[in-house]
Amino acid sequence: MLRRDFLRRTTRTLAATLLTRTAIARAALLEPDPLPQKFHAQDEVVLGNTGIRTSRLAMGTGTIGYGGSSNQTRLGDSPFTKLLLDGYHDNGLRFFDSADSYGSHPYVAEALKHIPRDKVTVLTKTDTRDAAGVRADLDRFRKELGVDYIDIVLIHCVTEADWTTRYRGIMDVLSEAKQKGTIRAHGVSCHSLPALKAAAASPWVEVDLVRLNPIGSHMDADPATVISVIKQMRAQGKGIVGMKILGQGDLRDKPAEAIRYALSTGVLDAFTIGAESQREQNNLIQRVAAA
Repeated sequence: MLRRDFLRRTTRTLAATLLTRTAIARAALLEPDPLPQKFHAQDEVVLGNTGIRTSRLAMGTGTIGYGGSSNQTRLGDSPFTKLLLDGYHDNGLRFFDSADSYGSHPYVAEALKHIPRDKVTVLTKTDTRDAAGVRADLDRFRKELGVDYIDIVLIHCVTEADWTTRYRGIMDVLSEAKQKGTIRAHGVSCHSLPALKAAAASPWVEVDLVRLNPIGSHMDADPATVISVIKQMRAQGKGIVGMKILGQGDLRDKPAEAIRYALSTGVLDAFTIGAESQREQNNLIQRVAAA
C-alpha cells in the first residue's frame, strides 16, 4: 500500500471513530432512555456491602482542588460552612466528600459542630504513598475533622496498574484502622483504566470513586468500557460513588442531561458534585428530581 493511501485510510478511520463517539454522546444527552424510577438527591442509599447509608448526592468540596485549596474553600470559612449546613438542613444532603489535597477538612469540621455526627457520611482521601505517612494522616485527618472516626478513607488519584501490590503497606494500615474502628470503610479513587481494573479485581476495595459522564470527559476510558468495569465491581458488592459527572465543567451548560445520564446507567450508588453557591446546589437538587 502506498504511504499516502495508508494515511488517507487511517484518517478516514479515525474520523469515522470520532463521529461515532460523538453520535453516541449526543444520543446519550439528547435521546435518553426513560428512567426506571423517580430519583431524589436526598434519597437514602447504601454503599455496596459497607452498610453505610447516606444521601444519593454528596456535597463535593474539591472543584479545581489541589495544593490544599479548592473553589469551595476559596469561598471562605463562613460561606463554605453555611453551604454545607444548608445542604444538610434544607436539601437533606448527608454526604460530605472531602480530601486532604482540597484543604476542606476544617470547613467540614465546623459544619459537623452543628449537626449530629452519626447522621453524616464523611469521606476523605490521602495522597500519601507510604504506610507510615498514611498512619500519620489518619491521626491528623481525625483531628482536622474533629471526629473520632472517619466513615470512608480512599487512596487518592491512583493510576498504577500494580497499585494493589505496590501500595500493600498503605492498604494494610487502612485495614488495621477499620479493625480498630477509626474508619468504617476503605477504598480508592482511580484515575486510569488499569488502576480501575485492578480495583475491580481486588477484594480489599470496599468503596470506589469512579469518573463517569456521557462524553468521556476526564475519564479512565470511554463510558461503555468504564461501565463494564463498574458492573464487575457491583457484582462483588463494592460501593460505587461517581465523580466528574459534569466532566470537570465540560458539561456545566448541560447539567440536566449529565445528571440524567448518571442516574440512567444504574451503576452508581451515589455521586458527588461540588456546588459553589446555594443557588447552584438548589439547582442540582431540582435537576435530580426532574430527571
